[in-house]
Amino acid sequence: MPRRKVAFLSGHYYHLYNRGNNRQNIFFDREHYLFFLRQFRHHVAAEAADVIAYCLMPNHYHFLVYLREDSLSEKMGYLSLSYTKAINKRCQRSGGLFQGPFQAIHVDVEAYLLNLSRYIHLNPVKAGLVQRPEDWEFSSYPEYVERRRGTLPQCQGLQQQAGGATAYQAFVESESVLMPAALQSLMLDE
Repeated sequence: MPRRKVAFLSGHYYHLYNRGNNRQNIFFDREHYLFFLRQFRHHVAAEAADVIAYCLMPNHYHFLVYLREDSLSEKMGYLSLSYTKAINKRCQRSGGLFQGPFQAIHVDVEAYLLNLSRYIHLNPVKAGLVQRPEDWEFSSYPEYVERRRGTLPQCQGLQQQAGGATAYQAFVESESVLMPAALQSLMLDE
């Protein structure tokens, strides 16, 4: 098995993402999204990483995480396998669900975290699934703007960096803020 280009080190931030095989959907109904989040909590968040922000889209996902231990690859492998097996059984399908192993980008500059969370939270708006990011149920954005009390994302750090929940919402929803060129390398080429 080829080694990853990105080394996983505890105490660092990572943007994790993957998409469906041939860009096909990986979530087929509401329960699939919820099941994936439960599996992520069980396999990854319970032991290996703190979730800073996330968004599940019909054919891909994004997580911004802070590693607490170095076992991320193993935990993400369990997640992918368990989710694929469950979906294959429920949807009477077979074969791989994901395009390949999950992708990861090391976020080595903390100043990018706020912009990266904005990018993650705006995914459903940019895809035309909702008009406002708070309307997408399968994202940590409702926790960031205090419209839902979730226990998965740890939003306090980025909320404080933005100046509070209201300031974070204004930052995310302001289309006039340009994304730094250096941040483009942290994004999934959709």
